[in-house]
Amino acid sequence: MIKLYNTLIRKKEVFKPINKDRVGIYSCGPTVYSHQHIGNIRTYIFSDLLKRVLIYNGFKVKHVINVTDVGHLTSDADVGEDKMDLAVRKEGKKAGAIADFYFRQFKSDLKKVNVLFPDVWPKATEHIKEQIALIKKLEKKGFIYKTSDGIYFDSTKFKGYGKLAGLNIKGLIEGKRVAKAEKKHKTDFALWKFSSPDSKREQEWNSPWGLGFPGWHLECSAMSMKYLGARFDIHTGGEDHIQIHHTNEIAQSEAATGKKFVNYWLHGAYLLYKDKKVSKSTGGLYTISELEELGFSAGAFRYLCLLTHYRKQLNFSLDNLDSAQKAYDKARRKIIELRNEKHKGADFTRDYELKFLEAINDDLNMPRALGIFLEALNDFDFSPAKKLKLLEKFDRVLGLGVKDIKEEKVKIHAEVRNLLKEREGYRKSQQWEKADILRKMIRERSFEIEDTPKGPKLRKI
Repeated sequence: MIKLYNTLIRKKEVFKPINKDRVGIYSCGPTVYSHQHIGNIRTYIFSDLLKRVLIYNGFKVKHVINVTDVGHLTSDADVGEDKMDLAVRKEGKKAGAIADFYFRQFKSDLKKVNVLFPDVWPKATEHIKEQIALIKKLEKKGFIYKTSDGIYFDSTKFKGYGKLAGLNIKGLIEGKRVAKAEKKHKTDFALWKFSSPDSKREQEWNSPWGLGFPGWHLECSAMSMKYLGARFDIHTGGEDHIQIHHTNEIAQSEAATGKKFVNYWLHGAYLLYKDKKVSKSTGGLYTISELEELGFSAGAFRYLCLLTHYRKQLNFSLDNLDSAQKAYDKARRKIIELRNEKHKGADFTRDYELKFLEAINDDLNMPRALGIFLEALNDFDFSPAKKLKLLEKFDRVLGLGVKDIKEEKVKIHAEVRNLLKEREGYRKSQQWEKADILRKMIRERSFEIEDTPKGPKLRKI
C-alpha cells in the first residue's frame, strides 16, 4: 500500500491508480534556453524515485517529461520576453539549435545522476496544433477573451480556481490594485500571445486569433492530455509551480474537458544555498558538470538528495556534498569487499525487505530507505551472497548503480609506493607521528590510505 502526499488535499493518502496496474505520470520539464542547475536536477531525481517506487511495487508506468522550447516568458505575470528569444539574442544562434544543445546537456546530466528516461519527450514547438485545439475548446465554452497582446483565460469563470494552491481568489481580485495591463483580473493568464510587428520572432505560428505563440501553461495541458488522457494519475514538479503554473494547468484542462485533470499532485521542495532558494542572486547555480570539475561525482549528488525527504528543503553546500561523497565512496568500497566475502551467514532478506518497502511506500521516505540499505550492508551476520542480491534489488529504487560498482585499477607511482612502504615501517615501530606525516604526503599526491587487517589499501581521490 503506497501512501503519497497529495498537494491538492494537503495530506498523505493511499495511492489508487485509475487503471489497476498502470500509472500515468507527467513531470514538468526543462525550458531549454540554458543549462539546468542542480536545483532543477533535484526535482527530476525526486520524480525518478517516485517512478522507481511504483515499478518496484509492480506497476507499469508511462512517464512523460515535456520540453519547453517556446512560450516561457521571463515573468509569470504574462509580461517580458520569451526566454528562448533572449537566448537567441545572447548566443546569436537559431532557437532550434539552442534548444537542441541544452536538451542534450540536460539528458546527459540526467544520465549521470542515473535518472530513468521518460517514455515520451514531447516538445512544445511540435505540438502547436494540439495547443490551438485546446484553446478552441475553451473558446467554445466561453472561457477566453481577447486583448491587444493575446488570448486570455478568464479565471473567474472557472469554479474552484486556485484550489491547488489554496488561493484566496476573492481577496486577490478585490484587494489592492495591481498592474494587470488589459487583463480583466489579476489571476487571468495568457493562452496565446500575439507577435508584435517589430519583434522579428523566429518562433511564431498562424492561429484563428492571429500570428503568435502559445502560453507556457497551455503546452503542459495539451501534451499531458495527448499522451496520458484527459484524466491521469500523477503530476509532478517543483513547489514553485504550485501557485501559478499548476494552478493554471488545472483550470484550463478541467474547463476544457469538464473532468478532473489529475488525481495526485506531488511537489519537490527547493534546493537552498546559504538558506535561500538557489538563484542568480543567492548563488549555488552549479551544474552537474561543474560539480564534477570540482572533484565530486554525479552519484554523490544523488546520494546527497537521498539523505533529505523530497518535501523538505535541502540546504546545499560543497561541505555537505563532500560528506555525501565520502559516505557514497565508503558504501561503494564495502560493496566491492562484499563481492569477495565467503563467510557463512543467516538469511535476513525478508526482514530487511519489509522495512525497506514500508519506508519507500510511506511517501517516498528515502532517508529511511537509505538507512535500511546501509544497515543491511553493514550486517556481518547476513549471508554475503544473499545480502548482495538484496542490495541490488533495493538499488532498483535508490539508483546508486550497485551492479556497476567494480574495483578500479589504480596506477600507483613509484614515489607513492615508497612513501607507503616507509609509512608501514613507522607504523610497525609505533612511530605514529611520522606515519601520519607520510599519510598527509600521500594524500597530497591524490591517494587515500585505508588501513585494513590485510594491510594498507590505496584509492585515488
